[in-house]
Amino acid sequence: MSGTFELFVNGSTSYGFRIKAPNGAIVAVSGQFPDKASAVQGIRAVREYAGMGLIKDLCEASPADRPKAA
Repeated sequence: MSGTFELFVNGSTSYGFRIKAPNGAIVAVSGQFPDKASAVQGIRAVREYAGMGLIKDLCEASPADRPKAA
């Protein structure tokens, strides 16, 4: 089973969506959109661009990841 996209009203003035894993865990939450159509377009964009997107690591190396001095 695949994850799901859930559209929701955020407060009373904007829309958003969340992505849920098959076990129900929330794995991502969108930003705010001014209307439902924009939120749906956001879902379409995520489906198109992130499906097999590359991973870009912007983290600094932790001490455990650094090479040890000889």
